[in-house]
Amino acid sequence: MSVSASMTTGKIVSYTDVDIYRQEVAVLNKVDFSLDPGEFVYLIGKVGSGKSSLMKSMYAEVPVSGGRARIFDFDLNNIRRHDIPYLRRRIGIVFQDFQLLNDRDVRSNLSFVLKATGWTDRHEMDERIAEVLSEVGMQGKDYKMPHELSGGEQQRIVIARALLNKPPLILADEPTGNLDPETGEQIVARLRDISSRGTTVVMATHNLQLVDRFPGRMVYCRNHRLEE
Repeated sequence: MSVSASMTTGKIVSYTDVDIYRQEVAVLNKVDFSLDPGEFVYLIGKVGSGKSSLMKSMYAEVPVSGGRARIFDFDLNNIRRHDIPYLRRRIGIVFQDFQLLNDRDVRSNLSFVLKATGWTDRHEMDERIAEVLSEVGMQGKDYKMPHELSGGEQQRIVIARALLNKPPLILADEPTGNLDPETGEQIVARLRDISSRGTTVVMATHNLQLVDRFPGRMVYCRNHRLEE
């Protein structure tokens, strides 16, 4: 694994002249895009404009083509399959539809992720779970099943799950899409607070009211291009 230019320049992500395809169809062309540590960035665009594809390319679920695409110390143009899990451990992902395991409680959902990423000490896992639940205002809810939580509470658990391994980058794909406006604002406020403490956050949205309420860097997906 070679050290990337993005690391030597202090960039979390560095894309230059990159094309992104889904099922052999070009979604985004000639992408020039970079992220600095601690940035809060909105990806804005209509459904199908390429927001999700761009984020998925960052954790190597969608391949990139041409140009140069680097994230941390990984070269996405030539990333090897066995390196992908190590890349993904450094990225927290917040989904619109939560993707919690509905057959187990909050604590078990979180411990499942820790075990899957190499944690073995039960005491350390308990401490980390308590820390992330406190960070998202959900302390004392570890015994709850997902169906016992409101949509906003479930999304807070998803954010807690994304924080478990202290990732330098969080990707939030329409995290307020299934929430009422007030709860959506609370979720964005939580993500902004996380960003203010040094974590880079990229949030896909088409809700411009949230952008007005919580200003940040804006990147637009339109006409198969990325624009600022």
